[in-house]
Amino acid sequence: MVVIRLSRAGAKKRPFYHVVVTDSRRRRDGGNYIERVGFYNPVARGQEVLLSLEMDKITHWQGLGAQLSDRVQALVKQYQKTEAEAA
Repeated sequence: MVVIRLSRAGAKKRPFYHVVVTDSRRRRDGGNYIERVGFYNPVARGQEVLLSLEMDKITHWQGLGAQLSDRVQALVKQYQKTEAEAA
């Protein structure tokens, strides 16, 4: 099964996550993913970008049967809310 989930990067105590499309049987941080569709920086400060997603790619993969992890589903909802407020 193909899943869209977070893959951790960054330094100790400074997490940074890539939102990736991957096979559910792969390791979380193995680096062997199908496509990178965004990022999430939970410790963003000032002008740093907190969340960036490529929604067209996410909807494409969902159309092909990819499932969103619980956390990514919440982030997509948050991203859509902020995009609606900006427009």
